[in-house]
Amino acid sequence: MRKIIGIGETILDIIFRKDVTGAWQPEKSVAGGSTFNSVISLGRLGLNAALVTELGDDRVGNEIKAFMQANGIATDYIDVYNAKDGQTPISLAFMDENNKAEYTFYHRFPEDRLNVAMPLINEGDIVLFGSYFSVNPVLRNHIIEILEFAKTRKAIVYYDPNFRKAHSHEAMKLMPSIIENLEYADIVRGSDEDFETLYNMTDAEKVYIDKIKFYCPNFIYTKGADGVEFFCGAGNRHFDTPQVKSVSTIGAGDTFNAGIIFGLIRHNVTLANLNSLTIDDWAPIVNYALEFSSQVCMSHENYLPEAVAARYK
Repeated sequence: MRKIIGIGETILDIIFRKDVTGAWQPEKSVAGGSTFNSVISLGRLGLNAALVTELGDDRVGNEIKAFMQANGIATDYIDVYNAKDGQTPISLAFMDENNKAEYTFYHRFPEDRLNVAMPLINEGDIVLFGSYFSVNPVLRNHIIEILEFAKTRKAIVYYDPNFRKAHSHEAMKLMPSIIENLEYADIVRGSDEDFETLYNMTDAEKVYIDKIKFYCPNFIYTKGADGVEFFCGAGNRHFDTPQVKSVSTIGAGDTFNAGIIFGLIRHNVTLANLNSLTIDDWAPIVNYALEFSSQVCMSHENYLPEAVAARYK
């Protein structure tokens, strides 16, 4: 059975909204993290998924690990650090009137991080990585080691930069690592906000031609409610986003990634045939992603609702 190996941060998101008086009030808490959200959706879809991540040996970390196991995610590659050396990170997500979140992060990590066994990766598997976690200088050598192994094992490598404005002041310094990630990638998916932050560019085709195509032929540029621009060696196509009443956009892009990966596996796409796909071959795969992300926007979870996932198992 093909596997998905995610690499990324795990965090507890505490969601805030303004009440009728205009004061911020906590609404709920959910386990999150970009790649974490994707693999939870994939686990709910009945796929064989694991996550390379780190957690504190504390109440929050233990609850998150139990949640992963309950959703079918392998937890063999989690670096669980002692609570006296660090704590499971927490973010505060303040939701605006358009249900978009502005984040504040709180974390305390040990000096020595991500000491995990090399995940078992075989030909046909898919490795998903991205966010600041993938370019963090403290973790970079561990990330490179896994990516190198994934390439030798002929896995598909899927990269989501997920580069947020909070790190915009580091963009220039981190650019060599971002370019290196593009070189490892077989598929790149990012939002318009990511590429505006990284390159101050908002034209999808120009981003593809100037910044992506040289490194990776398969590029997905998401624009929220304005749709998706898809590029590959066979050409390009615009896809409309389903119009839904959104309650939260947290996890929408992450679940889009899960939809692409689900489609790759359902349509038996491996590294051997990936770059020979036509636009028409890609269309049903992108449509899974659009459907999954729209379902998350109508949900209070960060991942594909279990009832929806059950329809696709």
